[in-house]
Amino acid sequence: MAEKTHHGSCHCGAVKYRVELDVDQPAIQCNCSICARSGSLLQFVPVDKFTLEQGEANLTDYKFNKNVINHQFCKTCGTKSFARGEGPKGPMVAINVRCLDGFDLKDIKIHDYDGRAV
Repeated sequence: MAEKTHHGSCHCGAVKYRVELDVDQPAIQCNCSICARSGSLLQFVPVDKFTLEQGEANLTDYKFNKNVINHQFCKTCGTKSFARGEGPKGPMVAINVRCLDGFDLKDIKIHDYDGRAV
């Protein structure tokens, strides 16, 4: 499958976005302290593939470790549906595929990443 537009949101719907990504690509299951606790399954996209449609004022962020990723949380429901930061190829958005609408997670390939060791 090629890239296609998907819609995502936090649990309460205050934060909504659209993103172009290929869900046939594996999602990263990282075991770092924040990903393991939040249960995130991540795909990374360049910032031009991501559009926040509503809720910028309803976001708060959290940084830790190297302080290069802004983990974005909905102030109302606490859901972390995406993060913004600096990746090896420049600015990126990390999409929590668990927060995307319209597909079954059992169809997602998972790649384990040892974030604790980094």
